Amino acid sequence: MATLIGTMILAIGLPAWAGITYVGLVRARRGDELPPLRPPRRGRTPARKAAWVAGLAYLAGGAVHLYGLSYMPFLQPEDACWFGVGIMDSPDSSSALPVSLVCHGIEVVPWWVNPGLLVLAVTAVTATVTSVVLAWRGSASRGVS
Repeated sequence: MATLIGTMILAIGLPAWAGITYVGLVRARRGDELPPLRPPRRGRTPARKAAWVAGLAYLAGGAVHLYGLSYMPFLQPEDACWFGVGIMDSPDSSSALPVSLVCHGIEVVPWWVNPGLLVLAVTAVTATVTSVVLAWRGSASRGVS
């Protein structure tokens, strides 16, 4: 019971006391007024939102492509078929784009990798072009050269 009470004091009481003490020290240093407020941040513009979408699509596309490349044969090609299909033989064909590894007529790479790469690539390129156009249009309407 004493351990539980001690733990509660350390978990709740000590941080609260430290916060109250810190606020008291800040007020004593500055006077009794509250600290000044930060100026509000500008909202995200449509160009910035499109740039974020593009960046996330590029990042996700790179991750999906690396996942697809993890199925590729690098040093010992027969190991790729062994781990993918269970046949110790060299692959019939392999390709990095579109991601493909065929062993004895069986596609080893998951079916969703290539459509996912296509969707993410289209999204990334579209969002990049949209971001550039919106930024250019926004700067042109403000008269910035």
